Parts: sequence; structure tokens; C-alpha cells
Amino acid sequence: MTAHPFEPGPLVDEVGCEPAGDRWTLVFVRDLRHPPRKVWAALTEPGQLTRWAPYTADRDLGSTGAATLSMLDGAAPAPMATEVLRAEPPTLLEYGWGGDLLRWELTATDAGTRLTLRHTVTDRDSVPMVAAGWHICLAVADRLLGGDPVDPIRGNDALDHGWTQLRDGYRDRLEPDR
Repeated sequence: MTAHPFEPGPLVDEVGCEPAGDRWTLVFVRDLRHPPRKVWAALTEPGQLTRWAPYTADRDLGSTGAATLSMLDGAAPAPMATEVLRAEPPTLLEYGWGGDLLRWELTATDAGTRLTLRHTVTDRDSVPMVAAGWHICLAVADRLLGGDPVDPIRGNDALDHGWTQLRDGYRDRLEPDR
């Protein structure tokens, strides 16, 4: 798809893990050089989601209400019902993903957008894996938004693009005493 090879880039500087009751929230901050409306479209429009995310949606996610997300990393799409809980274009999007909760916050900066993803999970040990996955997905999204797209990298394909090293690096940052 592109003449430039894909490199996921270094670990993000701002990453954390916060307790959320009996669950855990990955806080993953990435600066993108694109305006919030353009990033919002990538987060909400099915045609763009399918080009970078591990799932697509049956409708635009830019409004609250029922939706279906379909996982794209297996042999066949695996649909799961969800609910868009908050949609405040182009600054806040929140919805369920299986048993998880995704909250995307977009803040305009002089250089583009500061994206803060809060991904709440049940298993503390999965947080570094989740961080590595989103790192790769958002690097692919950044390339898409910049007009230099690469094919989506999902599931086992991520192993060929630095996922293991990213997971280990995020584990070291998120679990220094473990």
C-alpha cells in the first residue's frame, strides 16, 4: 500500500495504569499532527476504522446509542453489540468494547491533537498488552491521517511489527516493581 516501511516508533512518553474499582484503566496519550476533526473522523467513521483499528462499526460512532463492533483480526468478522455512551464531537467519545470501556479524549494543540485513550479492562496483567496493541493501531492511524497509509496491523500480524518489544517496554513502565 505504501513505499515507506512501517515502524511503530518508540514507546509513548505518557502512559499509565490507574485502578478503577475492581478494574484497571490504561491511560495512553499520543500527540498526532492532525486537527481534532480529522482524528474524530478516524475514530468514528466505519470506513476509516476498518483501515487502522482492530474492529469496525456498523454505523458512525459519532452519536450515542446502540452499535455493533466487528472484530477484524480473525478469519471472519466477529460482531459484538455495544453502546456509544458519550459522543461530543470532536472532543469525547466513549463506548463499550466487549467487557471493556473505551474513552477517547481529543484536545486541540498547536501541532494538531493530543489524543488520550482510557481503556478500562478487568485484568491488570493485560494492560501492557493492550498498550502495545493500541500503540501499533494508532501508529497505523497516524500514517493514514497523514496520507501515507499502510495496511492495518491486527492480531498475530502485530508480532511482525514490534508488538512483543512494545509489550515488554510498556510492562517495564507500567509495572516497575513487578
